[in-house]
Amino acid sequence: MIFVAGMIGWNADGEFAEGFVAQLAQVLENTVAVLREAGATPADIVRMTWFVKDLDGYRNNLHRVGEVYKNIIGKNFPTMSVIGVNDLVESQALLEIETTAVLQSPV
Repeated sequence: MIFVAGMIGWNADGEFAEGFVAQLAQVLENTVAVLREAGATPADIVRMTWFVKDLDGYRNNLHRVGEVYKNIIGKNFPTMSVIGVNDLVESQALLEIETTAVLQSPV
């Protein structure tokens, strides 16, 4: 099992992407990079918990959220929860996602 702690929408230089959808893309790219380092792929994801500061930003962009998700994660739709929160540790972060992946045993 691989547990990816809360990822936020900043790049390797610590710069945040502008807007909810751009931060989501960065969060997902960061998550995939961590999974790759552990020998996993997005297909191994079994659970995601999204902590969202701007639920309207999420709701108002559902089509774009879906497009970004499919472009980065693919057609894997694990169990997900979206939780509205008042704040996150990094004040510029609009969302944070925790991920659990399970590597399949070789047959």
